[in-house]
Amino acid sequence: MPDWSTRSAVLHEITRWEFHGRIGVKNGDEGFNGNLWWWQRDNDFRASIGGPLGAGTVRISGYGSQFTITDKDGAEVEIRDAEAELQAMYGWTIPVDSLRYWALGIPHPHEPADMEFGDEGLLATLLQQGWRVVFDQYRQAGGQPMPRRLTAQNDQGKVVLVIDDWSFY
Repeated sequence: MPDWSTRSAVLHEITRWEFHGRIGVKNGDEGFNGNLWWWQRDNDFRASIGGPLGAGTVRISGYGSQFTITDKDGAEVEIRDAEAELQAMYGWTIPVDSLRYWALGIPHPHEPADMEFGDEGLLATLLQQGWRVVFDQYRQAGGQPMPRRLTAQNDQGKVVLVIDDWSFY
């Protein structure tokens, strides 16, 4: 197993990937469980969050700090703060800006972070941007251990992400 600095450098260099999985979001009495597809190409990303059989699908796309939310009826809204807008629109939020890094098992590179590591030298717990992220499970993908399950929680809610399939390009 490579040391953390080597692993972190390798993962930060991965800029073209996607995953399919499931997401659970909870904020007080609001929340849902659904499917999640995330597609990342450099700073360009697309995510689709939906219930069973596509019911209630919300799409989020962005480039850098520009985001677009497309609701289940196809209405598009241009936004700058995805977390705040999701909270205002739906009563729940996900850490859109950081999730692309957390899904890879690394902290957002431009934000301070406190990290704890597990027995295998893999990131176990991350405190960043008011979120506490616990990496519950890893599994092999792309020739290395990648997060399989992570839980992110802050004062406003909880997000559980289970990644079923990884693809790297």
